[in-house]
Amino acid sequence: MLQQYRSSQEILSIIYSEYMKEVFEKLEESKDPSIIFVTDLVACTHKYHLRHLFPELTIRFEPAAILGDLVHSGLESILEKRGFKTEYPVERKYKIKGKEYVLKGRVDAYNEEKGVVVEIKTSRSTQNLPREHHVYQLQVYLNILNANSGILIYITPDRLLEFYIRKEKIDVESLIKMIIEDRVHPKWDWECKYCYFHKICPYRVSD
Repeated sequence: MLQQYRSSQEILSIIYSEYMKEVFEKLEESKDPSIIFVTDLVACTHKYHLRHLFPELTIRFEPAAILGDLVHSGLESILEKRGFKTEYPVERKYKIKGKEYVLKGRVDAYNEEKGVVVEIKTSRSTQNLPREHHVYQLQVYLNILNANSGILIYITPDRLLEFYIRKEKIDVESLIKMIIEDRVHPKWDWECKYCYFHKICPYRVSD
């Protein structure tokens, strides 16, 4: 007997609800110019300023983003069983030019006893791994947490790759100043192509 299939959105609605709840929580913080995210430190400085003006432009509900979140959740649940703290919040205050800024981030996994930070990345390709901005982001976390080392693990369709990263000294405060003064745009050659704000940015570099 042939079964006639009908469309369903029961699980999709759950995924959408959970995803958007997190998006809107972060959206509120994105409107506050005194809050700087760790990801801001490794990106075009003008992106930070545009996000405060047009935060809703960052909202996307795309399969690639959902897949990345699910991979994170799965691996994090495994690491929790091995003594790692997951979705570990990081927050530091800096006073720059008389104004207080809060640097916020969230480490995928952190083993405080061993001083090891883990960042999980998904990628369609294994070319040019580890990616420079991912290493830079991990270095920021290592400096903020004063951790000894970190691990970047990439989950791709055809390979699993892991890279050990030793901490190198980074002047986090100078990076924050750079963002506030909007000095580097773009930071990476490829950045404009994937930016939420490329259609309204005066510093956009042609593809």
